[in-house]
Amino acid sequence: MTALDVPMTKGLTHRQIMTILSGLLLGMFLASLDQTIVSTAMRTIADKLDGQTAQAWVTTAYLVTSTVSTPLYGKLSDLYGRKPFYLFAIGAFLVGSVLCGQAHSIYELAGYRAIQGLGAGGLLSLAFAIVGDLVAPRERAKYQAYFTSVFATSSVLGPVAGGFLAGQDTILGVTGWRWIFYVNVPIGALAFYVVQRNLKLPVEKKSHRIDYLGAALLVSSVVPLLLLAEKGREWGWGSATSVGLIALAVLSFVAFVPREAAMGEDAILPLRIFKDKVFSVTSVVAFFVGMVMFGGLVLIPLYLQIVKQMSPTRSGLTMIAFMVGLMGTSLVVGRVMQRTGRYKIFPIFGTAIMFFGALLFSTLAVDTPVQQAMAYMVFMGIGLGLTMQMLVIAVQNALPAKDMGLSTASVTFFRSMGGTLGAAVSLAVLFATVKGNIYDRAVGAHFPSAALAQIKNVSLNNTTGFDKLPAGVKQVVLGGFADSMHMVFYVVAAVCVPAFIGTFFIKEVPLRTQGGLASQQTAEEQGELAMAETAVL
Repeated sequence: MTALDVPMTKGLTHRQIMTILSGLLLGMFLASLDQTIVSTAMRTIADKLDGQTAQAWVTTAYLVTSTVSTPLYGKLSDLYGRKPFYLFAIGAFLVGSVLCGQAHSIYELAGYRAIQGLGAGGLLSLAFAIVGDLVAPRERAKYQAYFTSVFATSSVLGPVAGGFLAGQDTILGVTGWRWIFYVNVPIGALAFYVVQRNLKLPVEKKSHRIDYLGAALLVSSVVPLLLLAEKGREWGWGSATSVGLIALAVLSFVAFVPREAAMGEDAILPLRIFKDKVFSVTSVVAFFVGMVMFGGLVLIPLYLQIVKQMSPTRSGLTMIAFMVGLMGTSLVVGRVMQRTGRYKIFPIFGTAIMFFGALLFSTLAVDTPVQQAMAYMVFMGIGLGLTMQMLVIAVQNALPAKDMGLSTASVTFFRSMGGTLGAAVSLAVLFATVKGNIYDRAVGAHFPSAALAQIKNVSLNNTTGFDKLPAGVKQVVLGGFADSMHMVFYVVAAVCVPAFIGTFFIKEVPLRTQGGLASQQTAEEQGELAMAETAVL
């Protein structure tokens, strides 16, 4: 038996855990690098594809598929084992990456990003579930440093690489921004090889049914609402399309609940897990935290590149400030939690800091010094660093070890769902108000009629044209964008309030001292011992 061919044991050595982690970290690096490299270059990509106002489809498509696939990964990996689904996630992500590099319209790119999202849904959630299988909750904080290092590394490489590639006309005869997706291929191939070679976990044979109908009902409950959040303003909230989507979502949810009750333990989302107060409350908090994170941070690159007129490369480097706050806080919190075993206080302070961070972002203007914006990013990063991983650990610790994949994927699902809605709403509010704010500024500046007409005809689909505007008109346009971003950040701050209130209702359960596999084995051994004692009596 090799060091990695381990049965359900009560403990692995640090070396064994690190060998297994090597494959997980590569997979996480693949997903986290893609997020940072794409977000930095999104403005350039949207301009090249003449679809700046439709760029939300690219973000939403990715988040929708990653969101709805997350609970499926969790449930199926509990039944069949983590490894095959982790490999599938890497493969789907790579296929989507290659297709994204060949997109010729913003909507085509959105469709291919949806395929990428199918893979991303498993890359992060299954990595945390596998760590939960191997490492005790109290010791798990020690290994957060490695995950944080992956995010920190990608936060440095991603923006720089994204800005550089997006700024090149061609590289080896291929348009520069397309390499943003092609660069995933060698990284993904290496991740696939390492995971296939090193990740060897025990798989327990279980009798089960696959809840295909439940999965379909879940998808048809969530996707219509996310689409409505993105396009409701354009379609009209009372239009036949909008009403039809609402009706589909409601009917699907009404059918979903009794379906899950009938399926019992075989359900995609077994209803019993919602009876656990820690899971229910934490999932609600995770939903709002996702809205804050994605809804707020999707605007920062746009602020830097449009309002502050930064290049993609420079804006990416500026965004490192956010990851510094997130990484530093995660390292400190991990050590404190390992020593004390306490975790509830962290998301309480974290959500409060996020609230004030959003208010600080709402003050950003055209003439705000970049150093001031970076300080706000560090502040917001601290808030998220205190919050995100603590929510995952709280749920993993509260539910039975046999539900490790389900619990991890479920809380990730609710956070991603909030993130999808937050990103869609933020971009919708931004582009719904920006033309009005630009025009109001022009009127306030007493522009002549000819200039007002020019303002009305300013295209928001390709923001590179702003550089050709007269200085006075350009200042008004950039100020209008800043005004609309203020409104979005007020909305983000409001979303922080229910998240903050919810953290007080999270019950702090003492952290287990065994990993998920060991805890499950202990529970089984205790059950067998009880049965043996009963037989003797």
